[in-house]
Amino acid sequence: MSFAGVSLVGGGKAIGHAINVVAASGYHLLVDNAYSRTEATTPTGTVIVSLPFMVGGRRWDIRYYPNGQTLEDADYVSVYLRLLDKDVAETKVPASCIQHHISDLLQYEEGADVTFKVGDDTFVAHRCVLAAPSAVFRAELFGPMKEGTIGGVIHIEDMEANVFKALLSFIYTDSLPKMAIDTLEDEREDQEVLWLQHMLEAADRYDLPRLKVLCEEKLCQHIDVGSVTTILTLAEQHNCSGLKEVCFEFVKTPANLKKIVAVDGLEDITRTCPSLLKKLIAKLVGL
Repeated sequence: MSFAGVSLVGGGKAIGHAINVVAASGYHLLVDNAYSRTEATTPTGTVIVSLPFMVGGRRWDIRYYPNGQTLEDADYVSVYLRLLDKDVAETKVPASCIQHHISDLLQYEEGADVTFKVGDDTFVAHRCVLAAPSAVFRAELFGPMKEGTIGGVIHIEDMEANVFKALLSFIYTDSLPKMAIDTLEDEREDQEVLWLQHMLEAADRYDLPRLKVLCEEKLCQHIDVGSVTTILTLAEQHNCSGLKEVCFEFVKTPANLKKIVAVDGLEDITRTCPSLLKKLIAKLVGL
């Protein structure tokens, strides 16, 4: 720590020598060799100010009250360090916009080096961006499978174009895009549930755990008598334990179970995922 000078107290004031210190840390000595006399002759609230000194590019001084600054402090010595410079305008660090820059790559297609064909729609993207969060894309675009993707078009089967577009959007923005729904209000929720199911399947297919969890959370908000068996089957097929437990809790309620049986919900499970029915029965009887 650098020495920033010394102030000697005498006769109710300070004299001495100050040194300007460029370093970020330093010290200035305030010396009172006749403290007993200073204490006896200096009333409470009277201040003795050191010489101004520089440390870290800022001007400071020391304020010394031999008998305290206030009556409450009369039995003590009060010492304060004071910054003399006027307040410097705070430098605000702009919020990070890296995610915005990455999403612009998808929007403007600059530097795109891979093309996908989904049905009648074509999408271009960037191999390194897709490979970063997805082990599946990494293997397909940079691993042993990459030879078949260089210079050609990758055809995506068993997935709707709007789902793949949303999948790309998530990878570039790290957020779940909203579905554009043009149906009537009473059909809106059914369409959203179906879309979330497709997105969860896509997330599992391309090993995107964050997207998968986001879809699970959204689907938990849409569980009702009409959707629970479909969502439960989906959760079983794609190993979504949290979503599955929420469905089980919904089905275990006697009133809900009665309604589900009335709409043949259990028959749907028997037909689509027989192994799940055994687990459901175990939950119902508390095994």
